[in-house]
Amino acid sequence: MKSKVITADAAAALIPDDAVVTVSSASALGCPDATLAAIGRHFEASGHPTNLTMLHPIAAGDMYGVKGIDHIAKPGLLGRILAGSYPSGPSTAEPPAIWKMLGDNLIPAYNIPSGILFDMHREAAAKRPGVITKVGLDTFADPRRQGCAMNEAAATDPVVELIDFRGEEWLFFPSIVPNVAIIRATTADERGNLSFEHEGAYLGPLDQALAVRNNGGIVIAQVKRLTQAGTLKPLNVHVPGILVDHIVVAPDQWQTCQTPYEPAISGEISRPLSSFETPAFDIAKVIARRVALELREGWAVNIGFGISANVPRILIEEGRHGDVTWMIEQGAVGGVPLLDFQFGCASNAEAIVPSPHQFVYFQGGGFDCSLLSFLQIDQSGSVNVSRLSARPHVTAGAGGFVDITARAKRIVFSGYFNAGAKFEIVDGTVRTLKEGKVKKLVPEVEHVSFSGRRAVEQGQEILYVTERCVMRLTREGVMVVEIAPGFDLERDILGQADFPLLVAGDLKVTPDRLYHAAPIGLHLAGGLHG
Repeated sequence: MKSKVITADAAAALIPDDAVVTVSSASALGCPDATLAAIGRHFEASGHPTNLTMLHPIAAGDMYGVKGIDHIAKPGLLGRILAGSYPSGPSTAEPPAIWKMLGDNLIPAYNIPSGILFDMHREAAAKRPGVITKVGLDTFADPRRQGCAMNEAAATDPVVELIDFRGEEWLFFPSIVPNVAIIRATTADERGNLSFEHEGAYLGPLDQALAVRNNGGIVIAQVKRLTQAGTLKPLNVHVPGILVDHIVVAPDQWQTCQTPYEPAISGEISRPLSSFETPAFDIAKVIARRVALELREGWAVNIGFGISANVPRILIEEGRHGDVTWMIEQGAVGGVPLLDFQFGCASNAEAIVPSPHQFVYFQGGGFDCSLLSFLQIDQSGSVNVSRLSARPHVTAGAGGFVDITARAKRIVFSGYFNAGAKFEIVDGTVRTLKEGKVKKLVPEVEHVSFSGRRAVEQGQEILYVTERCVMRLTREGVMVVEIAPGFDLERDILGQADFPLLVAGDLKVTPDRLYHAAPIGLHLAGGLHG
């Protein structure tokens, strides 16, 4: 049996000019960084490969030690990129190299919803023409808006069409056939069978390998370690060796961002609930508590980045952990979704499913509720999370946001009413120390990540929870349904929005118990407005 093991540099030398390369990664989670670094080195040394089209269904790399796509963000090497999201970081940091290329229009760059990008791989694997979907209608993915283009260079080369199918509007994403896959696992046996026992998620390597194998390309798998053929249990193999051409052993690959390895993320151990830090008592915790009031026992709940990411810890503090099942797009089901650098992973998960399957669940609206953030809200109820021209490299793109929100039964968006505001809580009342200078309620959002118009048409239940009020999306517009203690309706809410807000006739006051440090006695049997 000929060995499949090669060096990362040898793997880089196999990639032809003009190749379409698909990479399995979610920031640093599952990122085959050593192989991507070798491609960058090979280009610097030899001038090849050139003009690569890169496909990243979620994202590759971060700004905190795993460079990912930045290894190959070099003029001449990178010719085009289609990604669910891009590396991001604080506004004070040097922008990633990929953002410089995007901003200077050196390459066409696209932000395709992650689930759709996975669907495109499946269609390419089966040699079907592409994806027909309603996911993304009236968002930035719609060609009547940006059509997924992130810069002017992409605007002249569309990747999506609006079509009429049986009298209805649909989006059509033509298949893009990859001929190289770079995936990652924990262990490979000598025949190329891959297991994922130290990974924080499977992501989509099977779908990506199938798309490449069925179209005659090469599949490169980066792993931590090699084992003898026949020693992996068949149910633990998630990518069979018949799909893998080459193995790159990279013992130092990190599990996820800033995390060499944490066994509770991959399910080797379960952390005690007491080991999870509960949020400090401040205005962000009050918002998270208010979001938690909308949940119901037994729900399956998707959770995203931002203030709402603290809601699982609110439930732990209140003794309600397990009342809902958390779900994240990278594949974890149950357990405790993690924060900050480890976002996208969960500790103590009940299951980890492949991301493409998780996205099918989300796209079809099979779950009960989603808790998400916002950068902007406009008068139609639309939300922007994916692009701010003033801070392009801080906003990384939409990832799976469009897939998740397209048919979600209920969505609770949370965030601050204005950016930059400062508050304190004294004796159960909020005091404004400094009003924010940047309005987040604007006449029209800069980038439509979620369409309020389609939400109304589909009967989705939409709430917006801020530090000063709760708003609901109605057919007539965005309506204030609840006000927090310490805020004046005219001065602090209506006067701070750049479009007219409606006000409910039975305007409620947020429960007082949320504004004290002690636990609030949370019960999920019923909420205030649901």
